[in-house]
Order: sequence, then structure tokens, then C-alpha cells
Amino acid sequence: MAANIFEGWVGKTPDSVNGKMEWGTYEPKKWTEDDVDIEVSHCGICASDLHTLRSGWGETIYPCVVGHEIVGTAIRVGTNVKHIQLGDRVGVGAQGRSCLRSSCPDCTTDRESYCFVDRANTYASELPNNEGITYGGYAKYNRSHSHFVIPIPEGLDSANAAPMLCAGITMYSPLRRNGCGPGTSVGILGVGGLGHFGVLFCKALGADRIVGISRNADKRDDVLKLGADDYIATETDVGWQEKHKASLDLIISTISSDSINLSEYLWLLKTQGTFVQVGAPDGGKLPPFSVFDLLARGFNIGGSGCGSPAEIREMLQLAVEKKVEPWIQKWPFDQANEAILSMNSGEARYRYVLERVGAST
Repeated sequence: MAANIFEGWVGKTPDSVNGKMEWGTYEPKKWTEDDVDIEVSHCGICASDLHTLRSGWGETIYPCVVGHEIVGTAIRVGTNVKHIQLGDRVGVGAQGRSCLRSSCPDCTTDRESYCFVDRANTYASELPNNEGITYGGYAKYNRSHSHFVIPIPEGLDSANAAPMLCAGITMYSPLRRNGCGPGTSVGILGVGGLGHFGVLFCKALGADRIVGISRNADKRDDVLKLGADDYIATETDVGWQEKHKASLDLIISTISSDSINLSEYLWLLKTQGTFVQVGAPDGGKLPPFSVFDLLARGFNIGGSGCGSPAEIREMLQLAVEKKVEPWIQKWPFDQANEAILSMNSGEARYRYVLERVGAST
């Protein structure tokens, strides 16, 4: 079965983020024998979708179909594809292309998300060689390069798997690469859709101590139920800076704001501790801090992207083994605009997933 007509929720202007996506047809990227066509059953809603719809990270290529937490059934498989068979349950995350050359220092070491030669996103990216534009998963079908199409393991619910393919891996990758595990204390700064995955995967990786950090106390009970050992409400917990000073080996920040006082959080780290930024505010500015913060205690500041296909496979298998279950709310596909508005209002607890009734999976 091949997908002949691609239909989905199309954003045509920055106003589409205001619940004004339109259902319609579009021309997918040109088919190659390295591709897989997927009948979409589930697609998570990511903050990246909102940023893209509104052109918050730069001018978006319109029309666009967002959605890069895609799960569904492989209905067309290119002749060059060996790891996917027709009928397999598969997923696609935020990345749709890298150079994959044997000479690439990133693509040959499971760091495809950092490839600077030929990188494209799952949606709203213009491809070379006249292949067209990439389109995402708020749609009946998705067409993606097979290297970035991941088999979904047995034992993992499709609705739970979908948000792991971006939000999950965005947290898992920096945790794994920065040594989260037994003997470590980890802080998750900003406990929303991304941050709640941070707590879940800290627990699955065996961190000794997990601390959720947010402005308000309203998420305290949720974060402790997710598996955290402690919670800091920075606007209401008196003396939190001194109480928790030099107590964390690693902080993963999901904050998408450039107005926070980064210095306050750096001093929660132990000597030579590491602060990793994964949140991306409109405009891309990092919150200010003093260089003396770094020099005084040897702190490290870094960033992390969406993770590699190998890391995604590893993460999904860990999710099966440790029974990682994100807190999700399902929305019917025909209510995508309503879901976007709710997401934009900060109502999600903690991820939204669009579900297509009647899809193959």
C-alpha cells in the first residue's frame, strides 16, 4: 500500500499557531529508495511545533505541516532499506536528514544530530537535489529517510512512545552523555513536558538523587510522584539557594526564557559540575551569567540537541525494561487546533498526543 494523497494540518502563516491550521493536501518530499512512508497513528505535540508555526526560530517555510514525534505503520519501504519491513510499527523524531558519509566525524560516531554537512529537520526543511520540503506528522502519512525511522519495540504503547521521540530523547541524550546514573545527583530545571521526561529517565538510569526545579510549588506533588527525591520552588521556597548550594553534579535546563538569573542555578552545582541547556527560546538568547561564575568553581556549560538514532533505540529499550510511562493526554486528530491552543496556554500535564482513530496501529 502506498500513500498517494498526503493530507494533514497545514500551517500557512504565523497566525496558524493561534488555532488556524487548515486541513489540506500537500506534496511530500520526492520519493527515494532510501525512504519509508508511514501511516501515522500517533503524533506528539512539541513546543518546537509552536515555535515553528509562529516563525519564532526564524522565518518558517510555509506551507508547513509540523509534528516530529511520529508513530505509525510502514506502508511503503524503499529497496535500499534493510531494517524496516512493510507493516512494522515505526517512529520518527525531530531529525530527518544528515550527510551519512563515511568521512563525517559525526555521522560515523552516532552523533548525526550534530552533522554540519547536510542536516535537515523532520519538517519545514528544504532538501538538496530538488527533493522538496520535509513535512511532519500532523497528517495521515509521513515520508522520511529510513536512517531516521526507528522500529518501536514490543511492550511500548504507541501513544507513550510518540513523545519519547523528541521530548524523551532530548532529555535522555544529555543525561546519558553526561554520566547520569548511580552515584550522581541531577537537577531538572523546568518540569514541563521536557522536564518530566528528565525525571523519568533519571530514575530509569539509576541516579542517586533527583531534584525538580521550577518557579512555583504547584507541580511539587507531581514531580515527587514521577520519582524525584526533592523539589525546589524558586519563587516560594525561602533560602533555596543556600540550602541546595553545591549539591548537584548535573543540571539539565529545559527553560525557554532568556530572563532567568542563570548564576543562581550554576551555584547549585558541585565543583566542576555541568549545566546543559536544551530549551530554546525564541530569538535563541542564553540567559546572562558572569564569567566569574565559571572561573570560581570550574563549572561547565553546554548544550544538547535531539539525540541520535542509536540513542533513540537505546532509550526505547530502556523504557520497555524500566516501564517508563510518560504522563500524556490524548487528543483526537481532528482537534489539533484546539490542542495547539491548549498547549500554548501551558495547560499540558505533561505531553499531548494526537491519536488517529482507525489508523493501522
